[in-house]
Amino acid sequence: MKPQPGTTPAPAARRRTGLSDASGWTGSRGWILAWRKIGAVEATKSQVDQPIWSRTLVGWHIVFWVMLGLTLAVSFSADLSPVQQGVFVGTVVVLGAAYQFIGLPAIRSRRRRPSYAYRLIMIACLIVLVGLFPQSVFLMFIVSAQIWLLCADVREGAIFSVLLVFGVGAAQLWGAGWGWDVFWDVLPWMLVSLVVSLLFGIWIEKVITQSEQRAELIEQLESARDELADVHHSAGVMAERERMAREIHDTLAQGMTSIVMLAQAAAVELQRGGTDGTAARLAAIEDTARENLAEARALVAAFTPVALSEATLTEVLRRQGERFAAETGVDVRVSLDLPDEDVAALPQAQQVVLLRAAQEALANVRKHAGATQVLITLGISDGRVSIEIRDDGSGFAPATVSGGYGLAAMRGRVEESGGSVQVESAPGRGTKVQVLMPAREDV
Repeated sequence: MKPQPGTTPAPAARRRTGLSDASGWTGSRGWILAWRKIGAVEATKSQVDQPIWSRTLVGWHIVFWVMLGLTLAVSFSADLSPVQQGVFVGTVVVLGAAYQFIGLPAIRSRRRRPSYAYRLIMIACLIVLVGLFPQSVFLMFIVSAQIWLLCADVREGAIFSVLLVFGVGAAQLWGAGWGWDVFWDVLPWMLVSLVVSLLFGIWIEKVITQSEQRAELIEQLESARDELADVHHSAGVMAERERMAREIHDTLAQGMTSIVMLAQAAAVELQRGGTDGTAARLAAIEDTARENLAEARALVAAFTPVALSEATLTEVLRRQGERFAAETGVDVRVSLDLPDEDVAALPQAQQVVLLRAAQEALANVRKHAGATQVLITLGISDGRVSIEIRDDGSGFAPATVSGGYGLAAMRGRVEESGGSVQVESAPGRGTKVQVLMPAREDV
């Protein structure tokens, strides 16, 4: 039965208790807003992210039905007339149906009209339930959560929150008989609940906005990281191409040049009727071809040059000089200002650079210098390991040289290893190429 106005303070006390307990729902405003924002972002993502969104909704779905079911069950223990109980049950059914067929689709689709309709129906149902059974005020927890979940901004959430709080307050006043005593008991809790809800909601909205900005910044950083990774990959590819080009130029290309020159010399000797020199040149061609094949295999496997894997740098330089002399007739001398054990102690990478520099310098002597003598000196200069290749050929003006790959490739290889290349030459005065590498303790 509905109490008469001012007949007993018990209903007012009961209303007061219900509203006081309901003040706890304001403390959940933060994660309500956070969940709403997450839902708005998730709803715009691809279908790949839908399982996470669905799992999030499941928790809210369960909370809603559990609270609605508990409220309905507890209402049967209240002092309600059959008509009031029937209206109460019917309102619960309407609220549940509205949630299932309007609210959930609106949450998933973020469509505005269904979200407005559902929130109005939800507030109206809660007003009826609280008016009939004041303990239904605990449903404000889930109703408020869904209001903020469906709102587009703080203003919209504030409007619906005001409507909810004043509607529920009016329902409590109606249930208590519209007495002034009841009004003054209910009013403070209404105002406190509303103010705390709005302030907390606005604060959390700012927090969420900052979080979204950070998320955007993180996305930009990840995009920049991906771009840098692509740039580094491209740079790595180009560096590997450069390395391969230098290796081919310093090994296979020079070996092929030797084979061509030896074949040409053998052909000229055959035309003249000689056979002794031809046999020697054919043997040299075979040796050079075998070495080129071994270098090609080592290049593919990224191994140490074959010559250095089978002998020390000193021995390899001497062999290079002997072969060059045999193929060109140029007098080649190799001078070592370092003990053999110091040469062997050089890092493998430095030995490769020094060997390639000597090979490139000899190739230039073969093609351009027209020299009669070449001196290769391996030693220490200015505290650094150096190799110097000097010839008495025609020389050139270094400032006027353009194009070509040999010297540029040599300089690039040496500088990558922390060294430097110095070229001294003049027309008619020969050429000196000096490569300086950091001493072992400086590497």
